[in-house]
Amino acid sequence: TATGTGSSGTITFSSIPSTYASLQIRLIANDGGNNNIGIRFNGDSATNYANHMLIGDGATASASGNTSVNRALYVGQAISTASTFGVSIIDIHDYAVSTKNKTVRSFHGWDTNNGGDGGWVRLTSGLWLNTAAVTSISLVDLAGSFSTSSTFSLYGIKGARDYRDW
Repeated sequence: TATGTGSSGTITFSSIPSTYASLQIRLIANDGGNNNIGIRFNGDSATNYANHMLIGDGATASASGNTSVNRALYVGQAISTASTFGVSIIDIHDYAVSTKNKTVRSFHGWDTNNGGDGGWVRLTSGLWLNTAAVTSISLVDLAGSFSTSSTFSLYGIKGARDYRDW
């Protein structure tokens, strides 16, 4: 688990062991602005990523996608207010497998309740065009700093036993 410092927009989990089937990140974050969080693997900030997004705000729905970008996905956080936080659950499957590109998905949202946009919910997916095992993950605020009340937790998921092993 890591917390924001109030002066940095980057949280990095490093030296991730390859002993799990998948990883999950859970976060509650705020930077007091209108920013998103990008996710990067192994320090790669080049345009080796793609992402897709489905968005709903209670009145309308939309979708978008990007290729050749410098982050695997946009993870939403609070918009326009320092007292509201965004929450996310991010899944990274087969992160240690070195024979395929890495995929990631996230479900996240926030509710400003008093703000002009009211709130959002998003389902996003991302791709890192690299077969290297993931050994570090950086969550990067694209324009601000994480508040000291922002919390990021990384979990390793062991996975189910194969039924043939019973």
